Amino acid sequence: MNKLVFFLGPAGSGKTTLAKAVASRRKAAFFDMDILLRPAADVILAMHGLDITDRDSLEYKKLCRDLGYRITMDAALDNIGLNTDVFVVGPFTQEAATPDWISSELSRIGRSLLDVEVLVVMIELANEEVYRNRIQGRQSPLDDWKITHWDQFRSSLHSRNVQWPIPSSNVAYIDNSNPDLEATILLVDHFIYP
Repeated sequence: MNKLVFFLGPAGSGKTTLAKAVASRRKAAFFDMDILLRPAADVILAMHGLDITDRDSLEYKKLCRDLGYRITMDAALDNIGLNTDVFVVGPFTQEAATPDWISSELSRIGRSLLDVEVLVVMIELANEEVYRNRIQGRQSPLDDWKITHWDQFRSSLHSRNVQWPIPSSNVAYIDNSNPDLEATILLVDHFIYP
């Protein structure tokens, strides 16, 4: 049975770093929404005369958000059934809060929660200061809006729950604040591959 593993959490939490580390050990297919959407988002934003480094404004969300999730999930779903596990990285905020979203996605390829093991690794950090330090430390122009509008952005840093009809044991909340990244990688790896 394929594993479809979602790495969810706010910006700066380390979703991509942890997912890549575990995927490289397990040779899982890896799909990061930021990477998959970037070429299309740059073109779409430029066509509308907007800043191509914007990933947070209402204009970006209106023009690109849903496209990013569609591209990512199409790529991930296309790999289900290839005898490999699939890791998907992104915030998936609205999707995780919609109970029938995952079943609807799997039904697109004639699958269900009965024949695909869906796991969620919810990545969090200890506090707001750790998020801010991590985001500033990345020195990415894609984070400029977050830093400039921190009071608005910080509302996205709260802990959240996945509303999908999967067992609670299929969801792990991981505090990625530990500077010993290897210990956290082992913790995530053990959750996915007990």
